[in-house]
Amino acid sequence: MDVVSALLAFALAAGLLTITPGLDTALVLRTAAVEGPRRAMQAAIGIVLGCFTWAAAASVGLGALLAASAFAYDVLRVVGALYIVWLGVRMIAAALRPAPASVEAPETATPRRSWAVRGYLTNLFNPKVGVFYVTFLPLFVPPHVNVTGFSMLLAGIHVAESVLWFWMLTTLVTPLAGWIRRGAVTRALDGVTGGVLLAFGVGLFLERR
Repeated sequence: MDVVSALLAFALAAGLLTITPGLDTALVLRTAAVEGPRRAMQAAIGIVLGCFTWAAAASVGLGALLAASAFAYDVLRVVGALYIVWLGVRMIAAALRPAPASVEAPETATPRRSWAVRGYLTNLFNPKVGVFYVTFLPLFVPPHVNVTGFSMLLAGIHVAESVLWFWMLTTLVTPLAGWIRRGAVTRALDGVTGGVLLAFGVGLFLERR
């Protein structure tokens, strides 16, 4: 496989994986609907920074250690599961709290916080992302290229596709923000997203290698 063919094949495969519904998509959609597009894109930036971190780790061998070592994987799996469960429980608790008929604008409804950090930690504490990078990227690295540099280039393609996807989702959700921020709709969205996070976290915690 030459360089151009590898790049095109990876772009197609990574694009299909990007648009597949998952934890990151659920987090960005919920943030866009309830907190507004600015914080949704902050969460998206955190997620793609997590992807870059995993790609860098995989390219220097840390990802291979994670894939090979049951202990290393289990430590990260438990920590990640606890963090994701914590996020899910918080959202479910917010959904169960009584709320007024409408929710204030995102600038005043909630205290300022770093959604980029939340997105980053959600991605970083998901060991499946690390295993994905260490097993998926090498399939598209041609012979006789710098493995680290080319792996980061592939990660850059994945990140660009992810940013575009998250931007499209945020743009589509924004016109509905006024309706979504009604109390009942917001609580329902928090409950569904919290349930997804909780189920993912519990599944990750119970997973056995």
